[in-house]
Amino acid sequence: MSKASWKNPDATLDALMRDWPATIEVFMRHKMLCVGCLVNPFHTIDDACTEYRLDIDDFIAELDAAIAAPIETAEPRPGKSAPDGADRSR
Repeated sequence: MSKASWKNPDATLDALMRDWPATIEVFMRHKMLCVGCLVNPFHTIDDACTEYRLDIDDFIAELDAAIAAPIETAEPRPGKSAPDGADRSR
C-alpha cells in the first residue's frame, strides 16, 4: 500500500496496520480494540471511526502524522542483547 493509496475508503484496517505499523499507536491511543480484532480484515477507517464515534478527518490527520513521522528505534536493553544471544541480565 503506497502513501497515496492508504486513504482509499475501501482499504482495510488490517492492510493499513500491516503496511504502516506506526498507525497502530494511533488506534491504541484512542483505546480502540481494532488492533488484533478478528474483524479488522473487513473494517475500514470509516467503519472504525463510526464505531468509536471519532471524527474521521481528525483521525486521518493523526494517521497521516504517524505515517510521516520518522521511525524511532529503541535502545537495546542492558543484558538482553549480547552478541552471542546469552542473557546476561542476572
